[in-house]
Amino acid sequence: MTLRIRKILTVREETRSEGGQDADRPLVKAAAIAVLSNHYAGRPYSHGLADITDDNYELGHLLASTAAEALGLEVEGYGKASLVGVNGEIEHGVAHKIGEFGKGVRDAVGGEAWISSVSKRCGPGVQVDVPLAYKDEVWVRSHYDAFTLFVPDAPLADEVAVIVAVSSRGRLNDRVGGMTVEDVKNQEKP
Repeated sequence: MTLRIRKILTVREETRSEGGQDADRPLVKAAAIAVLSNHYAGRPYSHGLADITDDNYELGHLLASTAAEALGLEVEGYGKASLVGVNGEIEHGVAHKIGEFGKGVRDAVGGEAWISSVSKRCGPGVQVDVPLAYKDEVWVRSHYDAFTLFVPDAPLADEVAVIVAVSSRGRLNDRVGGMTVEDVKNQEKP
């Protein structure tokens, strides 16, 4: 199936201080959002969604590349989300961002870790908190974060908005302990 993209939206945010403390380097977050037709919206229940899951590598790669370009820095964290219009199922949104989609994201920005994710059914303009985590190890606490996003005119009832968000570092002033980026970089690879 060929994906029909209505539009792509990019968003970038830069945070320079937190809790009254200036950062040594800003926390930058960026995202790319593709609004596309939901092939299954309003149709009878389908047992399989393979025509989405088997053909979504390019979508993952496109969104991750676009988000990374908007970030303009090395990607340290990533996450994904889908917003499904009211004539679709949550599973339609999930299908757009699993399987080969993740490989496309990793090929575009690197990363080895599971990609944090959320999906919800909604109307246009509804906010979503895209979860973020460190791209090479999900247990690095400093990178547990979110990027709140919305698309003013999407998703329409028969659409899906698919999102890839990236970050340049962990939270500013992180101090809750646990595994660090340096711990991951110093681990021996098999």
